[in-house]
Amino acid sequence: MSKVISKDGTSIAFEKSGNGPTVIVVDGALCSRAFGPTPKLVPLLDNNFTVVTYDRRGRNESGDTAPYTVEREIEDIEALINEIGDSAYIIGFSSGAALAFRAAASGLSIKKLAMYEAPYVMNMGGHNPPADTAEQLKQLIATERRSAAVKFFMKDMVGMPGIISAIMSLLPIWKKLKAVAHTIPYDAAIMDGFTIPTALAAKINIPTLVMNGSKSPVSLRNASKKMSEVIPNAQYQILAGQTHDVSMKVIAPELISFFKS
Repeated sequence: MSKVISKDGTSIAFEKSGNGPTVIVVDGALCSRAFGPTPKLVPLLDNNFTVVTYDRRGRNESGDTAPYTVEREIEDIEALINEIGDSAYIIGFSSGAALAFRAAASGLSIKKLAMYEAPYVMNMGGHNPPADTAEQLKQLIATERRSAAVKFFMKDMVGMPGIISAIMSLLPIWKKLKAVAHTIPYDAAIMDGFTIPTALAAKINIPTLVMNGSKSPVSLRNASKKMSEVIPNAQYQILAGQTHDVSMKVIAPELISFFKS
């Protein structure tokens, strides 16, 4: 594990594996280098690329300097690019895809962008998060109601049945989720109302691959399709049989093909 210092002085923990062009992996909500899809993806890519995984600020071994802004997270990605090379490919999952998208739109030295199901779901059919999501999350975290924040994320933001979060709260994994519950408002800030940011999309001038699973909720499928239409010259791909919890073995060949093409 190594660390890089972001522009505001925050220490960002990262690892790199493999050889070749750099690919930065951006996790979604509650995930980190040690928890989520990243550990399974790295060995599937590192024969072709130098794969960089990192802990988004506030998670695992990275610092967390207040006040939070989305711009600080973009600066974290910029610090990683500057530390490892002159440019990078980038793949983001869920809200991490929205963060990667915003980083590309900001003009960072990103050669290609791949996105899997950025949850710009408002008014896309199916489940919609509450309009006051950000405010509710801030209140829950301010009053140290971490379990309630995680349940709110699962049920109200994602749309899982309440019984799922109730069962998960009894499992050992719940402790890990509570530990990073304070970062859920960060993801809500990145999503900015969960509506597609068409003005930002117009600023994307690099090859982009937008993906979703064929079995994902209709709102996520519709959002991905719409994103591919508003980003100039974006490719759109449906991964057969996949859900929001995409198999790394299924998505890895698509990433290799896209980044190497």
